[in-house]
Amino acid sequence: MKLPENNGYIKRTQKDYSLSFKLQLVEQIEQGLLTKSQAKTKYGIQGDSTVTKWLKKYGNFDWEHRSSYLMSNTPEQKILELEAKIKLLEKQKARAEHLAERSDKKVIIFDMLVDLAEKEYNIEIRKNYTPELSTSTKKSTKKH
Repeated sequence: MKLPENNGYIKRTQKDYSLSFKLQLVEQIEQGLLTKSQAKTKYGIQGDSTVTKWLKKYGNFDWEHRSSYLMSNTPEQKILELEAKIKLLEKQKARAEHLAERSDKKVIIFDMLVDLAEKEYNIEIRKNYTPELSTSTKKSTKKH
């Protein structure tokens, strides 16, 4: 009995795709450079919902407030779409503010730790370069 040929078909899993590839693909779709089906064909992605899962996980589109594509563009529909966009932008702004506040706190904590380490171990961790020091360093490193 002869085994059937796979005609170049290789079963892939989610682990076969790198995070950078997924993010790049999502960005291309969100920018309108590719549709989901074009991306699937172009990159040989086999699962029907794989790209959709990546868009939901890594994309900027708000899947909770998405509007139906079957509705007509009446003034009321346009208002609903704009309200959904506003909610999405508010959500993204809140996330960005949260991340900025968090990184500010991290900087403060890091500075406190460096100060504590400098005091505790009596060493200078931060390097304070003055313009005079950097010019004198250049002069002393010249070859004679």
